[in-house]
Amino acid sequence: MPSIQPVVMCVMKHLPKVPEKKLKLVMADKDLYKACAVEVKRQIWQDNQALFGDEVSPLLKQYILEKENTLFSNDISVLHNFFSPSPKTRRQGEVVQKLTQMIGKNVKLYDMVLQFLRTLFLRTRNVHYCTLRAELLMSLHDLEISEICTVDPCHKFTWCLDACIREKFVDNKRARELQGFLDGVKKGQEQVLGDLSMILCDPFAINTLALSTIRHLQDLVGQDTLPRESPDLLLLLRMLSLGQGAWDMIDSQVFKEPKMEAELITKFLPMLMSFVVDDYTFNVDQKLPSEEKGPIPYPSTIPEAFTKFLQENRIACEIGLYYILHITKQRNKNAFLRLLPALVETFSDLAFSDIFLHLLTGNLTLLGDEFALEEFCTSLFDGFFLTACSRKENVHRHVLRLLLHLHHKVAPAKLESLQKALEPTKQSGEAVKELYNQLTEKLELRKPSPAEVTETPSMELPLPTVPTPASR
Repeated sequence: MPSIQPVVMCVMKHLPKVPEKKLKLVMADKDLYKACAVEVKRQIWQDNQALFGDEVSPLLKQYILEKENTLFSNDISVLHNFFSPSPKTRRQGEVVQKLTQMIGKNVKLYDMVLQFLRTLFLRTRNVHYCTLRAELLMSLHDLEISEICTVDPCHKFTWCLDACIREKFVDNKRARELQGFLDGVKKGQEQVLGDLSMILCDPFAINTLALSTIRHLQDLVGQDTLPRESPDLLLLLRMLSLGQGAWDMIDSQVFKEPKMEAELITKFLPMLMSFVVDDYTFNVDQKLPSEEKGPIPYPSTIPEAFTKFLQENRIACEIGLYYILHITKQRNKNAFLRLLPALVETFSDLAFSDIFLHLLTGNLTLLGDEFALEEFCTSLFDGFFLTACSRKENVHRHVLRLLLHLHHKVAPAKLESLQKALEPTKQSGEAVKELYNQLTEKLELRKPSPAEVTETPSMELPLPTVPTPASR
């Protein structure tokens, strides 16, 4: 009877264990299933993984779509980017909150969601599933769901890392704590490394570790210290390596930390430090009074070894890209143009990944005035972006995003050639076509109207000459 259905549902909601027979009746009736409380559904889901998967799947798709929409947002800003929201703000998102509610205190359902995330991460290599893995655990932590937090071996590590992500920096105290967790993985429990690597593969974690690495390298230059002599830097590299190796570890089921290449520490990082020194030297030289000698030009070449590292070593590539983001944010045009050619070929095309291009386009807004210069535009567009536009639609989208924001800064002749080069093909997706149409509309609005172009005859009449009064 429909009239007493709410009463029955309310009673079932408060039963710690609904008889299985009743649960089967609810499952068999779509309307009853829809009407029953989440507390009852949890009892149904824990023994029906496929049904729970059907409920969770649309939420996971929504989550990935939201992340991608943020990365491709038309609002390009150096202040408000993908990494701007705090961890606490992010986990207030609709999907994380819904999943948290669906899981409640049920460890079995939590394990199922983690299994879904691992499977999808393996199938797609999409790192946003790693973010959700960490956000979900910390959302349960916020609600003090000890039933789950105490049984997840990653809880304390994730909690400590979460604090670092909030500060966008790994300080000495937290570095010691994180190292303690990694060193504390006992023999026979190595499988936990798979989960820890997934937590470290979260782009928000990678961003924090990479930013901390760049900051440490700058400090080392000032201290006259080599990278191999800094335990904190070595720990950051260890965690970056573990995070970047997450997919391979979960795929191979070989749970051991990836071996760090010695040359990364003895050759690549000192090379990055030498770039920092080049900047300091150049800036000091610019301030010195120039006597007979002409101005010393900024170094324009890059060591072949730097390009090779970016192509062959994932960790070197990640750190190298973050160094380029760092110099762009400092408005260091010389250093940017010097290193830009090394980005055309990188490990797994990381320089053309959405996260890097999202950050780069934001930072490039700080160099807005440089877009009026032919040399700068040729290096950036022809030398970098356009080398990948035809084979990578995401690059095409990011270039159009950038031009929508900065088209008024670009020289008209260059803008015209870029408009031709970026014209969508038949194979282009709707997003590219939409962005291109938006750009075309903006450019049309900027064109002077024919009436303005044709010169109107001057209506001014010559003023009669008035003699100046003689001085008395």
